[in-house]
Amino acid sequence: MRFDQSLADELDAMMLEQLLPGDAIESLGRWLADPEKGWQYTDGTGPHTIPYSPSSWMAVAPWPTTLADRAAANSASVSRADVVATVRAAQQSGSWATAFVATQVWGYGVNGYGPYRTGQVLAQPGAEAVITEAASLLVDEGAIAAYEKLHTLDGLGPAFLTKFLYFAGLALPEVRGPRPLILDSVLARVLRRHATKIGRTVGYEWSEAIARRIWRDSNWTSHRYDVYLRWMHAVSDQLAAELIDWPPAPDVLEVALFSAAWDPV
Repeated sequence: MRFDQSLADELDAMMLEQLLPGDAIESLGRWLADPEKGWQYTDGTGPHTIPYSPSSWMAVAPWPTTLADRAAANSASVSRADVVATVRAAQQSGSWATAFVATQVWGYGVNGYGPYRTGQVLAQPGAEAVITEAASLLVDEGAIAAYEKLHTLDGLGPAFLTKFLYFAGLALPEVRGPRPLILDSVLARVLRRHATKIGRTVGYEWSEAIARRIWRDSNWTSHRYDVYLRWMHAVSDQLAAELIDWPPAPDVLEVALFSAAWDPV
C-alpha cells in the first residue's frame, strides 16, 4: 500500500478525538493504584530511578558535578528528580552541554554504548551551540522547533533528543506550548496498536499499514512528535478528569505506557 498522508491525518484526527476507551482508563487506574507499580508516581515521576556506571563515563565532558564521582564509583543511580535538579543548575551556570550529559546518563542507564554515543554527539563541531539553541527555541517557539534543531546532530536520534527536551522542559520556568515528553520505540508501538485498533473499529482496513508507517520504531518527523504531544497531553487531562487519584502530569502517562500498563490489542 502506498503511503497516503491524508489517511494518516484522518487516523490522527480520530485518535485525538476519541482518546482512550473505558477499558484503557481502568487498566491505567489499576496500574497507578498498585503499590509495586504506579503508586510511587501518584505525586509525579520524580522517584523514577535508573542505575548507571559512573566509571564508564570517564571520557565524556563536561561531567555534571551533581552526579557520582566517576573515579570513585562503579555503580550509582539517578532519578528523574535528580536530573531535573542537575539540568536546572547547569542551565543557570550557562552550560547546556552539561545538562545534556545528565539527560543521556539517565537515558542510557547501564547500556555500555551510552558514553561513546554521547561523546560522539558532543564531539561534532558546533554541537554545544545546537543544544543551547534548542533550549532557547523551547522557550521561544516550543518543543517542535527545538526537536527539529536537535535532529540536525548526527547520532542523536529522537528517543534520546526527546529525553533532553523533556528534562529541559521541566527545568525551565516556562516553555511555549505543551511541555515536551519522551518518545521512544516502546511508546510508538503502543500508539501504533492503538491507532490500528481505532481505525479497524470503523472499518478502515488500511489503518494497520498507515499506523505502522507513522508510528514506526524510530526517526519520527517533527509532525509526528507534535501529534504525540497533543495526544499525550489530551489523554493526561482525560485521566485526571476521570480518575480521582491520577496526577495532572503527562509524564506519568509516559511511564505507564512504557511500563505496559495498558496494551491496546
